[in-house]
Amino acid sequence: MINVDNVTKIYHVGKVDVHALRGVNLTVDKGEFLAIAGPSGSGKTTLLNLIGCLDISTTGEIYINDEAVSGKTKDELALFRRQNLGFVFQTFNLIPVLTAYENVSFALSLLNVDGKELKERTMNLLLEVGLKTMEHRFPRELSGGQQQRVAIARALIKEPEIVLADEPTANLDSTTGSEILNLMKELNRKHQTTFIFSTHDKMVMDIANRLVLLHDGKITQDSRR
Repeated sequence: MINVDNVTKIYHVGKVDVHALRGVNLTVDKGEFLAIAGPSGSGKTTLLNLIGCLDISTTGEIYINDEAVSGKTKDELALFRRQNLGFVFQTFNLIPVLTAYENVSFALSLLNVDGKELKERTMNLLLEVGLKTMEHRFPRELSGGQQQRVAIARALIKEPEIVLADEPTANLDSTTGSEILNLMKELNRKHQTTFIFSTHDKMVMDIANRLVLLHDGKITQDSRR
């Protein structure tokens, strides 16, 4: 499903070149539950952003379903993200003036889905993530764990094949974080959605079926459970 082929990423900070990734090769199959981990500055978030088409590599190529993404324009990347990828962030990134229902359904409305299907899919997904009676609440009226459940529903509403999660447990206590991870694991099992995490949380590393460790922009370990 995903093929990262000899990818490098260099950031120019003033007169200094920062080598965030150094010749990374990685293949991800459909339905994997994969964690990319490493210390701060290891390149894990950079790699996630490249796979998520939020940035482009300096050299090398990334293929998603055999489609090369590095040569796309910004508009083409935005359309590709909208059609193929879901995102979960550590800060939830919900729209504060929209209810839980509206935050989830908004992503689907951009795809011109008719009203009846939009409502049915949104309510079914809110039920699936344990928010059946909370659809009319605003983010300020929800706990951190509930907000992250809304964010997960929003990521899944378009039925993407791939969900990318950047430190999704960072702002949650351990109990809530465990609940969120178990929810994602169940959604992965049920829908065969591919989940890729960027994390330094041992709890995420332990629950993942595959762990990829980065250090100084290189993969140092790739193990499956």
